[in-house]
Amino acid sequence: MASLGSQGPRADRERIRYYVILGFSMRQRDPLTRLERSRQMGLVKCKDTRPEIAVRKMLWALGYRYRLHPNDVPGRPDIVFKALRKAIFVHGCFWHRHVGCLRTRTPKTRVRFWSKKFEENVARDKSTRARLARSGWRVLVIWECMSEKSTWLQAKLTTFLGERS
Repeated sequence: MASLGSQGPRADRERIRYYVILGFSMRQRDPLTRLERSRQMGLVKCKDTRPEIAVRKMLWALGYRYRLHPNDVPGRPDIVFKALRKAIFVHGCFWHRHVGCLRTRTPKTRVRFWSKKFEENVARDKSTRARLARSGWRVLVIWECMSEKSTWLQAKLTTFLGERS
């Protein structure tokens, strides 16, 4: 077999996935090697994401001042109002499994791995919210897809935090 990439036949076999479409096998290869895919996934940010920045800009425009990812608050929420004892998490729909959202999909490869990973994320989110609630904090979760709707976002933030005078 002629090598498809520069890493040799073994790397090629690792990159090839088989799909059954209408009873026929069709070869489709990942354009990235395992190392390249790993690097790519490592670039997924947990801070300063586009949805988080959108929420922060809205809060700033509404006159609120906040702290980011404080170490002394359980679960290190994305945005914290210590004086109000309120915390905001800005969750990505894919990683935190926003129910009913089109962005919540499971990759077709390594389904068991991904299912376990997503279940652990959801369980950790639930546990963190419960810990904060037991400590007297109020928590708001803003989903990635909802952060794009500025009128909804403004109304939600104002309701959660109260009107600024």
